Amino acid sequence: MTRNQTVADQTEETRERTPKGAAGAIQSVDRAVSVLEILARHGEAGVTDIADELDVHKSTAFRLLGVLENRGLVSQAQDRGKYFLGAGVLRLAGAAAVRLDISQEGAPVCRELADELGETVNIAVLDDDAAVNIMQARGPASVTAQNWLGRRTPLHATSSGKVLLAHLPVTLREGLLARALPRFTEHTVTSAGMLRGELESVVAQGFALAAEELELGLNAVAAPVRAHDGKVTGALSVSGPAYRLERDRLPELARRTVTAAGELSRRMGYGI
Repeated sequence: MTRNQTVADQTEETRERTPKGAAGAIQSVDRAVSVLEILARHGEAGVTDIADELDVHKSTAFRLLGVLENRGLVSQAQDRGKYFLGAGVLRLAGAAAVRLDISQEGAPVCRELADELGETVNIAVLDDDAAVNIMQARGPASVTAQNWLGRRTPLHATSSGKVLLAHLPVTLREGLLARALPRFTEHTVTSAGMLRGELESVVAQGFALAAEELELGLNAVAAPVRAHDGKVTGALSVSGPAYRLERDRLPELARRTVTAAGELSRRMGYGI
């Protein structure tokens, strides 16, 4: 590199670093957003690549990446030195993205838990007055398990539904409890007062149980999945035939389900 080129680079760098008031701040924000768009488009990119696309000096690109990295919006692959979108981006996602994120991030968690327990694992989210299953993994023992994917199930008669119902705002929860609670089996809780007490226990203990309340011979446990802001956006459940998921085994399964739901919550940005 010639001396003239070095001086030119230093002059350009100095010019880019000179404060420009509101206009400079707007330009910095615009460049930071452009960095995120570049990473979203390419998956990962190095400082030089980003600087070239932004048409700025490498030092400017490096500073932008540093700020974004401090905020958790980008991360760096230490072995390659390239940058990619960080988990902090999840915290900025809108409600529409949460449903997609929980399904994608939950896939490996569901598969691992299903393989470990040998039962069916589902992720459900609230859909008006029901729980709808958006992700499912079957364990090797669940050869006769039903396909719950896409199925809407009642909130008061399922473990996932109880988790979602228990964590609703009071006004919404009470509105749903004011409706008739259909009976599906002799074990279904149809009293709003009894269900209200059970929901308080769900919040306190961190999981919900459903023993033959939707169908005879079907037991399940579920735990809440939280988004980055701590709000419960889904429920992770384990279900199977009552002869395998016996009542005295449910608390043990619940503890494992709570752990898996906690892992999925971390993947969703909770506690990061």
